[in-house]
Amino acid sequence: MKLTYRPYQLKLKHPFKLAYGTRTATDIVLVELEHEGHTGCGEASLPPYLGESIETVTAFLNKIDTSQLDPLRFRETVQYLGALDSDNNGAKAAVDIALHDLLGKMEDRSLADLMSIPASRPTPSSFTIGMSTRTELESKLKDASDYPIIKLKLGGDDDKELVKSYLDQSTKPYYVDINQGWKDRQYALDMAAWLAENECLFIEQPMPAGMIDETSLLTQGSSLPIIADESVRRLGDLAALKGVFNGVNIKLMKSTGIFEAIGMIEEARKMEFQVLIGCMAESSCAVTAAANLAPLADWADLDGPALITNDPFTGVKMENGNMILPSGPGLGIEKVSFQ
Repeated sequence: MKLTYRPYQLKLKHPFKLAYGTRTATDIVLVELEHEGHTGCGEASLPPYLGESIETVTAFLNKIDTSQLDPLRFRETVQYLGALDSDNNGAKAAVDIALHDLLGKMEDRSLADLMSIPASRPTPSSFTIGMSTRTELESKLKDASDYPIIKLKLGGDDDKELVKSYLDQSTKPYYVDINQGWKDRQYALDMAAWLAENECLFIEQPMPAGMIDETSLLTQGSSLPIIADESVRRLGDLAALKGVFNGVNIKLMKSTGIFEAIGMIEEARKMEFQVLIGCMAESSCAVTAAANLAPLADWADLDGPALITNDPFTGVKMENGNMILPSGPGLGIEKVSFQ
């Protein structure tokens, strides 16, 4: 088996403003695994908060002994990658995605078929809008025309004004992502009550990951579901979140890929958590991989390709408000260009 990779930078259509900063691009590393005439593609997306970089990903990939990678023995392969490094979740996800794509192509089966995931259930996705002025919001809502649900990034000084502006311009269902931006419990409780009055669906990661007790009290005092994002990365994180959150946002870049993400969904269901399948700023490679898991979740936030201008692949598409997976084997994605 041959492993190759290349760094790439995804360019965002609009500056992406969150509670902890603004960015206009996101670095990724694209991975290919070649075996017996087939090539599997994977992706590591590297938003700053995860602490990974092109340098850490390539250093991890250079350590891999490809003779230890076997798409027919995923558990052993995942254990091997885990033993190489306790971190580098995004790099591991890139290899995991590429292996799943490779196996699908080797067996001429789609990823959903390989994983026995029902593909017939309609699966909508939300569209993410970063912190915006009223004028910026109007422009971004035009980009979201194919999406039935909106995610609003909050966590600043004008949260209510942004929501009011949204409600003035759109009737689509919405939820909010605070990205740990609320530091005061009473403020969080007041905002949660106000959002409930204004028909918000749920609140994602309202308080910093370290504020466990405060988040637990917020969850108990809120009529809206409180969903963990920055507070959860891997399967082992779930147990500590019982009673603190109502649900979890599972992302391939946090979970080390498809294999563990499915295990996380299964465990989350046992714990009676709601499940949101999300993404970082990602191309159609990683987002198509995640979209295959969407039928297993309550919600999907898989708008990555719609937020960038230079997607190097074609893959999952939006049609009549639902995600439509490509029909080819593996992920079913196709290369377009690298610009």
